[in-house]
Amino acid sequence: MINYINDEHNTEHVKFVSYTGKYPNLCSGILTLLIDGVQCKFGNSFWDSDNDNEYPCFWSSGGSCGFTNHYADSYVNSGEWIIDEEDLPKQFRKYVKEIDEVFNSNVRYGCCGGCL
Repeated sequence: MINYINDEHNTEHVKFVSYTGKYPNLCSGILTLLIDGVQCKFGNSFWDSDNDNEYPCFWSSGGSCGFTNHYADSYVNSGEWIIDEEDLPKQFRKYVKEIDEVFNSNVRYGCCGGCL
């Protein structure tokens, strides 16, 4: 988690519903959470949405992929998702720790290597 400011740790406000990301775009899925009983969707396809419960992406892969040996060999490393508090809508920032725990407990760690 990056840009975390809030020291308050809330529990039981965030429930995992689903995540649509999968190879070759594991990091580009739509995350659906139940926050205080309200279903909220997050992801890149919701940037210009008019729906009050649809928000942009706030996570990035903690993994990496690339090439070595002058592009002869590829590698994929998985890592815990990075949650950026500043990218969360303000009304949810008080739950950033819980969102981080719920996301990382329910979504396979990135990177999937699809960018290669």
